[in-house]
Amino acid sequence: MTESVITEFAGSQRESISRIYRYDVSGVRVLDSHDHIRRLYRFDPSSSTMTENDPAQPGKILRRFAFDNFGMLEESFSFGHPPRTFRFESGGRQIVMREGGNYGAVGKMFSFERNGVSETAFGRNGEIERVYIFDPEKETIIIRSGGWYGSVERTLVFERIDVFVFHEPEAFLQFLMFTEKSAREVEADIDEQVAKIRSTSSAAPGRSRYAYTGTRHTSDLDECPGEITPSRSPLRPALRSDDHHSPSPVRLKAKDPSDTGIDFIPDSDSSFPQASAGNPMVRERNCGVQFEKGRQSAAVEKKDLSEGRSARIPLEERFRSSREEDRTLSGGRSAQIPLEERFQSSRDEDRTLSEGKSSLISYEERKSGRRQQ
Repeated sequence: MTESVITEFAGSQRESISRIYRYDVSGVRVLDSHDHIRRLYRFDPSSSTMTENDPAQPGKILRRFAFDNFGMLEESFSFGHPPRTFRFESGGRQIVMREGGNYGAVGKMFSFERNGVSETAFGRNGEIERVYIFDPEKETIIIRSGGWYGSVERTLVFERIDVFVFHEPEAFLQFLMFTEKSAREVEADIDEQVAKIRSTSSAAPGRSRYAYTGTRHTSDLDECPGEITPSRSPLRPALRSDDHHSPSPVRLKAKDPSDTGIDFIPDSDSSFPQASAGNPMVRERNCGVQFEKGRQSAAVEKKDLSEGRSARIPLEERFRSSREEDRTLSGGRSAQIPLEERFQSSRDEDRTLSEGKSSLISYEERKSGRRQQ
C-alpha cells in the first residue's frame, strides 16, 4: 500500500503548514512543520488495538486504544491522565466520551451528520463546540470552532486516501486520536507563530510588507516636481514609439535606496503634461501658483456664517415639553399579589429527591471501573 499523506494547515489559508501525517497500514507518523517526528502511532489488527509510542523510544508505549463492537477504550500510561471511554450510541450515529472509565462523567458527544461530525462539550447546554466538515470534492476536512459557520481552526488536505473513510465511527476515533492536540502543543504552536511575526517585524522595522519594493525613480526637472513638458511626457502603453504624435519617454534617474520618500510605481504616478491648444483634455498642474496668492484669494472669498434656526427658539420653549411630562412610574401588577400567595406554590411542592442510578452501583464496582458479574 502506498503511503498516504495528510497535510494540516492553520486556518483556512493553505500557506503555513502546522503538521504532516504519514498514514500507512502499519501506523501513523505525525511530523511538525520542520519534519520532526512528534508522535508515533502503530496499528495491531490482530488485537484490534492502536498504540501511541514514544518517538525517541519506539518500544515505549504511552497510550493504548482498544476497539470493540461498542466503541473504544483509551488506556493512558502517563501519570495524571485518567482513562477515557468512547461508546457508540443511537445505532452508531453518536459517540459519547466519558472521563474516568465506563461510569465516568460525560465529557463530550460526537454526532454524525451527512456532511460531517459535530462535537458538543458537556455543560454547554447543547451548543456545538467544534465541527468536522468532510469535503470529498476538495479532499479536505475543515475543522471549525463554534458551529458549522464558525471560524476555521484547521484545514486537513488528503492525498491518496478517501476523505469519507474517516466518516465511519471506528475510523473517526482513530482520526480523532492522532489529530488531537494537547495543551502543550497548542501553546508551542502559538509561540512559534509569535516568533515568526517578531522575526519578520525586526528584519524590516518601520516598513510595511505591502509596500512597493522596487527601485525608486524621479524626473530630472528641478523647477516643479511633476511638471513635464509635452516633449518629455511619459510614454503611455497605448501609444506606439514609431508614431510621430507620440511623446518621447521621460529620462528617469534612481534615487538613493536609503531615501525615506514615498514608494511609487512610475507608470501609475507619472505626472500630467501641460495643457496645450492641441491637447485641451490634459489638466494643468497648479505647482506654479504661489502660496501667498492662493491664501489671499481664499481670504477674500470667506463669508460670515449665518445663525441657525435653533438660535431663534427661546430656552423656555425648548425645555417646556420635558418639564410638562408626567414622570411618575406606575406600580406593576406583581405589587398587587400578596407575599403569601407568591410563595405558596413553592411550599406545596414535594421536594423529596429520588435516589440516582449511581447509588445502585457497588463501591467495588466503582473502584475497579468494571461491571461485576
